[in-house]
Amino acid sequence: MESIDHSLALPMLGMLSLTLLVWIYMFVQRGGYMTANAIDIEDVRSPDQVAAQIPPESSSASHNFKNMFELPVLFYVVCLYLMVLGQVDNIHVTCAWVFVALRALHSLIHCSYNRVLHRFLAYLIASLALWAMVMRAVLAAM
Repeated sequence: MESIDHSLALPMLGMLSLTLLVWIYMFVQRGGYMTANAIDIEDVRSPDQVAAQIPPESSSASHNFKNMFELPVLFYVVCLYLMVLGQVDNIHVTCAWVFVALRALHSLIHCSYNRVLHRFLAYLIASLALWAMVMRAVLAAM
């Protein structure tokens, strides 16, 4: 039985760590706003109530956290797929680190000054790195 190349484990751990950091910041950001503005937690039971009570600049981490369960889920899947099938190579590892680094930049932008063009460029390049991994996996399976 072949041993599994774990080279994609660190980028996956990086992505998991980023998700954890955004989750923590989400609580700090929202909790801080709610405490400073005496908002009762029972007054934010639904997304509509949250939007009515908490301004967008105090919900950016929450929106970013939701983004962590879109393309990053595909990232985890393709990384596991490549490791299990023994298709990990330097190009995949480089693409994985590009994805993680640019998702970290995307999160930093989203959770701070939130300039859409800057956020979109980080998202686009990260996505291209991910899709390169997916397409290489598809071509290798053919």
